[in-house]
Amino acid sequence: MTKKSTKTRILSVAVGLSLVSLAATACGTLGGAAVGAGAGAAVGAGTGYGAGKGALIGTGVGAAAGAIYDITKH
Repeated sequence: MTKKSTKTRILSVAVGLSLVSLAATACGTLGGAAVGAGAGAAVGAGTGYGAGKGALIGTGVGAAAGAIYDITKH
C-alpha cells in the first residue's frame, strides 16, 4: 500500500463518519422539510397559488422548524 492510498482511505473514512453524524443530527431538519413541502404543496394547490411555489415555501419553513426543534430537544 502506498502512502497516497493510505491517506485516501483515512480521508474516506473521516468523510464517511462525518456524513453519518450529519445525517443523524439533521434528522429533524430533513423531516421538517419533507413535511413542510407536502403541506405547502397542498395549501398552494388548494388556494390556487401553485403547488410548486407552495412546496418551496413549505420546505423552507419546515426545515427551519425542524432545525429549531432539533436544537431545543437535543
